[in-house]
Amino acid sequence: MKRPVLQLLALITSFLTGWFLVDFLTVHPLKMTLHLTLTLLGLVLLVVWIYALKKKRCRWVALAVSLITFLVAYSLNTRSFLNREDPRFVPELTRKAEDAGKGHTAVIYFTHGEPETYDPIGWINQFNEFDEQGIKFVPFVARPAFAYVLRNKYLEAGKSNHRQVHQEMLRSLEETYRLEGDSSTRFYLCFLDDEPRPDAAVIQALNDGADTIVVADVFLTISNHTAEGQNLIREIGVEDKLGIPVIYTEPMWSSEKLRSVFLEKVYAQMGDTPREEVAIALVGHGQPDEWDVEWATETEQEMAFREEIMKLFVADGFRPENLGSAWMEFKDPKPASLMETFVENGATKIFYFSAAISADAMHSQIDVPRLVEEYDFPEGVETMNLGAWNNHPTVIAAIRERIDETMDAL
Repeated sequence: MKRPVLQLLALITSFLTGWFLVDFLTVHPLKMTLHLTLTLLGLVLLVVWIYALKKKRCRWVALAVSLITFLVAYSLNTRSFLNREDPRFVPELTRKAEDAGKGHTAVIYFTHGEPETYDPIGWINQFNEFDEQGIKFVPFVARPAFAYVLRNKYLEAGKSNHRQVHQEMLRSLEETYRLEGDSSTRFYLCFLDDEPRPDAAVIQALNDGADTIVVADVFLTISNHTAEGQNLIREIGVEDKLGIPVIYTEPMWSSEKLRSVFLEKVYAQMGDTPREEVAIALVGHGQPDEWDVEWATETEQEMAFREEIMKLFVADGFRPENLGSAWMEFKDPKPASLMETFVENGATKIFYFSAAISADAMHSQIDVPRLVEEYDFPEGVETMNLGAWNNHPTVIAAIRERIDETMDAL
């Protein structure tokens, strides 16, 4: 085969290999085997074409050009991946200003959300939002690898329980109203990173005739997440177009009821273990210090929340040195370091929480347990993952309290 043909084949193959690699790293699990096969086949053929060149100098030139072509294709497909449109459905607002409502209040239960199975659109939106704000988060070239790691977590866990738990929580919340004779308030579930979006839920509530919209922010802190949801709802122009008030509850960080849940959960699992041998770790996600400049409330409110929880445990006779906060990322200490401290302090039973997460998700199901188990526990020390807040009666009461406070103020 002539040299120009071999060089052209190497060029085409390296481009396709770079393209297929991004596909393999980011596609749905059912498609990843095909794209891995295509990527490996491309690498084999590339070696064949380059090796077939007789002159050593030609081989080096072909290798250099192929590497550049590979990176160009990788970058182009990464950009294509990140430019993917959000496919989530948003209904048309059919209600007009002159249309009379039906006199009821709509509670929009808004939380973070996580798809049950692998879908990177939430992270794609997050990447693009941070890029617009100039916030550094995962280098461009590493974002397909980030999606690959996310997909592996889903493969390990089987699915995320996040949506299912929030559906249960919303049913529990609605039931508290129905048991008190309130049959008119309607409830709508929505997510930042799952179906349906908050703007979709608000539009549906308006089309159903709601005269007041209460957005229950089922988040721990004021953050870019709560702001993004408010921006999506604000873009509908509800108050300008229809004159209908949209009000937001305060996030949960200052809720005394929610703080008490942690104590209740520990007592439910503590058994006969003496308090002095029990340790409690409150694990948060953490954000870079640069983000604290943009969203200081995220870290400040989370730390205040955890500090108040630890005060509850101390007041109930638990040892202060066996209570601690840790972070998954960006901040210290990490969970394994905290575990070591607890063991040195004589703890024999260690409970850990994903303290800022409203319902079990990849972080509480996979990430936090893995970080805890990085410490090599001695024999005789028991650990227990008490997860996220989840569908606990006191959690539901805390969310209800926030909604009632907001409606009373209105």
